Amino acid sequence: METIQVPEPEESIPSLSVSNNQGLLQWISSIDHKQIGILYLWLSILFLLIGGAEILLIRVQLAVPNNHFLQPEIYNQLFTMHGTTMIFFVAMPAIFGFSTYFVPLMIGANDMAFPRLNAFSLWCTFFGGLLLYFSFLAGGAPDAGWFNYAPLNQYNYSSSPGIDYYCAGLLFAGIGTVSASANFVVTILKYRVKSMKLKQMPVFVWMVLINSFLVLAAFPSLNAALAMLLLDRQLHAHFFSAAGGGSAVLWQHLFWLFGHPEVYILILPIFGIFSEVFPVYSRKPIFGYAFIIGSGIAIALLAFGVWVHHMFATGLGNTVNSFFAASSMLIGIPTGVKIFNWLATMHGGAIRFKVSMLFALAFLIEFTIGGLSGISFAIVPIDWQLTDTYYVVAHLHFVFIGGTLFGLFSGLFYWFPKMSGRNLDERLSKWFFWLFVTGFNLTFLVQHALGAMGMPRRVYTYPDLPGWGILNLISSAGGFVMGIATLLLVYIIVKAVRSGEKAANDPWDANTLEWITTSPPQLQNFVKVIPVKSTRPFRDYKRPDDADWKERSVDGK
Repeated sequence: METIQVPEPEESIPSLSVSNNQGLLQWISSIDHKQIGILYLWLSILFLLIGGAEILLIRVQLAVPNNHFLQPEIYNQLFTMHGTTMIFFVAMPAIFGFSTYFVPLMIGANDMAFPRLNAFSLWCTFFGGLLLYFSFLAGGAPDAGWFNYAPLNQYNYSSSPGIDYYCAGLLFAGIGTVSASANFVVTILKYRVKSMKLKQMPVFVWMVLINSFLVLAAFPSLNAALAMLLLDRQLHAHFFSAAGGGSAVLWQHLFWLFGHPEVYILILPIFGIFSEVFPVYSRKPIFGYAFIIGSGIAIALLAFGVWVHHMFATGLGNTVNSFFAASSMLIGIPTGVKIFNWLATMHGGAIRFKVSMLFALAFLIEFTIGGLSGISFAIVPIDWQLTDTYYVVAHLHFVFIGGTLFGLFSGLFYWFPKMSGRNLDERLSKWFFWLFVTGFNLTFLVQHALGAMGMPRRVYTYPDLPGWGILNLISSAGGFVMGIATLLLVYIIVKAVRSGEKAANDPWDANTLEWITTSPPQLQNFVKVIPVKSTRPFRDYKRPDDADWKERSVDGK
């Protein structure tokens, strides 16, 4: 590959340096978006280890039939805490970590629009997680599942304070999430460099912007439901108690009106990450830039018209079920558009199989499997047969792990040199990739079969029926392979931070503005910013005479 000589940032784009004397107090009190982004990521890793430990205990319990390793009460608390942790305190903080760190850099800004609100959002999320886990010390963790259905969430069925801490913790975290999203909207619309038009923003920035509007529209439903549940439990308000004139199904409507948009809240920024990774490692512009942005907007709009497919078994009637079955199938179209955009981006490219690209390629396979199993739930008779079985568990994890988590790993390996100034060990990183992908498929592929065979989810043990024992044993073994891989990832990160090879400012020959800064970026991101004339301004800057590239990057083909 041709070597491009790029002037060092100190010469072309001067920046202010950061002191290396960064103690704990400096990190805690920081309002710099880069440090806050890193704190989000460390918060996510902390809760990933906790949530991973919880699921390994669950998989030990389910490894063989008629097992009594865990008591039913402890099992219910662990699977509730695992689901809540992974969604609200692993996936969400990681997405906000990458967004907080890179959105200002990618739009040529020096910080978020409201730096103190940015810090407030982080610490709200952190203390929300602490509140949730304090429930273990306060008499018992929540035990009604991560979606906390009524009437199981009522005091008569769960008298320990765990569900109260669930409500308080998620309300705290929700305040942080909404605050951060409002901050992203203002930052992207008002603080990007003047020469960058909306149609020239990186796809990742577009997805964060769309996602922020989605959060602002979806989270009020969850926050209202949590407040109503607290009133039910503490002041006997009877919003969700049928005996007092309320409705248990009302909780499901309010929760899933948030819960299904939440699926896309957790995947839209990931689509943005892949839309940066595929072009860089394929050495081609993104194919169909406008279609990717348009499909992201379509997903956000359609996300609010599909929540009832979680409720087909509640007896709402054929008319309602038919409408939401059709809308659930329809939302698969804009998602499929992106898959073909990425495949077309790779077609004819000079692909580099770095670890980030390996996770992107694995995502195409795993997320497609998860998407197809999701479409099967849009067919009402199939949903009636498979709801509340392990087929749902398999689908959920193929979307959240094969989609969201694989995307976060791809983003981590892509941006780690920029954030830390160090390179990750490529050989160990590939070991991590293969271990994690192997463990993931061992764990969850077989659960499709378990669900089709009728094994219900959320049961702490099961009888020795044909095939159930061996498939659960394979699933549990795969879970431990994933656990080993996760520990290896932590080791790789710590090793790189302490003694890794120094990273170049632009190790991947990338396209967007963050790569023109130092690695890691200095305190003030930019004093001057190069002119933005296309969706790939840094590429234009490095190759001003590459007319073919310039033409393709402007029209997005």
